[in-house]
Amino acid sequence: MANEPWFRDDEQKAWRSYLLMWKLLETHVSRHLQREFGLSASDFEILVNLSEAPTGRMRAFELGEATQWEKSRMSHHLTRMEKRGLIAKVACDARYPEIVITDQGMEAIKACAPAHAALIRELVLDTLGTERLIELGEAGAEVATAVEKHRQTTCPPDVRGEC
Repeated sequence: MANEPWFRDDEQKAWRSYLLMWKLLETHVSRHLQREFGLSASDFEILVNLSEAPTGRMRAFELGEATQWEKSRMSHHLTRMEKRGLIAKVACDARYPEIVITDQGMEAIKACAPAHAALIRELVLDTLGTERLIELGEAGAEVATAVEKHRQTTCPPDVRGEC
């Protein structure tokens, strides 16, 4: 089956449905974050990671691993967030600074997280229900494992997206 060059009709329908769902959900949620709280989805992703870190700080490469962003994207975005006062770059013993969530960044994530969670609950969790949500989580974990296996084995080095 893995050697088939084309999708069957049911596979094509499922794949296209998934792509449409993801694009609609991502765009819709991003617009809510931007319009209601002045945060981009990228800002939110960085602030979530920093706010969940035990010390409220991470190295840029750790953020890159957590977000799967490339170095240049991370660097540019952190610079923009620093200018807005959401994060700070703090010198440390290592060669590169640590990225620290500021009080303003923590206030921003605390302000938008409940509304964000409510929106995800309405659009995804409540729509799918418990059983289908569990299935989605299991399917997502299986696909993530397959992607990681591919990255580590047959994926060309220039495609791997190493952070």
